[in-house]
Amino acid sequence: MNRILARAIFTASLLASPVQAEPTETPARPESFVLAFGSCLRQQEPQPVWKTLQRLAPDALVLGGDNIYSDTGSYLLQREPARIGKAYAELAANPDWAALRAHTPVFATWDDHDYGRNDGGADYPHKAAAKTFFMDFFAVPQDAPMRGRPGIYDAQWLQHDAQRIQIVLLDTRTFRSPLVPATPDTSCPRRRWGQNTAADATVLGKDQWTWLAARLAEPAELHLLVSSIQVIPEEHCYEKWANFPRERARLLALLGRASAPVLILSGDRHLGEISRLPADAEREWPLVEITSSGLNSAGAGEGEQNRHRALPQNVRVDNFATLEIRRGSGAPVVGLSLRAAQDAAVIQEFELRYPEAD
Repeated sequence: MNRILARAIFTASLLASPVQAEPTETPARPESFVLAFGSCLRQQEPQPVWKTLQRLAPDALVLGGDNIYSDTGSYLLQREPARIGKAYAELAANPDWAALRAHTPVFATWDDHDYGRNDGGADYPHKAAAKTFFMDFFAVPQDAPMRGRPGIYDAQWLQHDAQRIQIVLLDTRTFRSPLVPATPDTSCPRRRWGQNTAADATVLGKDQWTWLAARLAEPAELHLLVSSIQVIPEEHCYEKWANFPRERARLLALLGRASAPVLILSGDRHLGEISRLPADAEREWPLVEITSSGLNSAGAGEGEQNRHRALPQNVRVDNFATLEIRRGSGAPVVGLSLRAAQDAAVIQEFELRYPEAD
């Protein structure tokens, strides 16, 4: 039976501020493909991460949601949904973002703040307008399947040597059933979301579930599943797949039937961490999730528990992630890193070695 061999290297303890390093020339990477990933970008605040990514020069960038904040601060005083367009316009006007986007392929999904409402779900009345703003900003082609159906879920392919890598971008907002409030307690004094256990409660909605099963069945060497909210962590107070236990169990079972190993990319939390579930009767490979948040808005999660965390601590400074997919035929080796947004200094590393199929 195939098994993923995972080796984790904890390279730095929780930092009070990013490690400063002199910028260096980006090394040639003839034997690897580097994907950068991040989430939670406050467009009205300084954004040094774009220059950092320009120096790093990844082969592609994935944005995991909250790519703008349209429903906070002064934006709440502006007309809805026009304030979403205004927030995108502010990001578009940032010259460092524009320079990065000019030469770097970008794949994106949304979370609540670019969707238009904090913790918003299917009942958000302006979701169609929010989708139009999203598609216009990210230049979704007119013939893209996304334009002909509700929601923004999408799949893209990357080719690296003989390896086909699939990026699956979920929409966890358009179809999501209501969250269930729970009474705050000492571990969750501000807010606490409980579990929606209704038989018909959903995160993805019927059509997206059918679509996802079909995508994960397609031949690939690696599936990258982008979920704006965390999949593996269960203990924190906020939004997560564990708020919908039936849906989480369904997702984990589906990932176990995928045609190739699945690596989860998530955001939302204003912290970075790597989580891991061991292989079991449903999954041939252990399941790993890298959470990277925020690009310029980190700081949450002090003392937060996560029994599935693969490394001792979370990362509470502004951060982004890199996935270095190395040359080879068949299943790849993936080096995961959480890096400081200011200078790309590596804070945590985790290596995945996927064996060849039997």
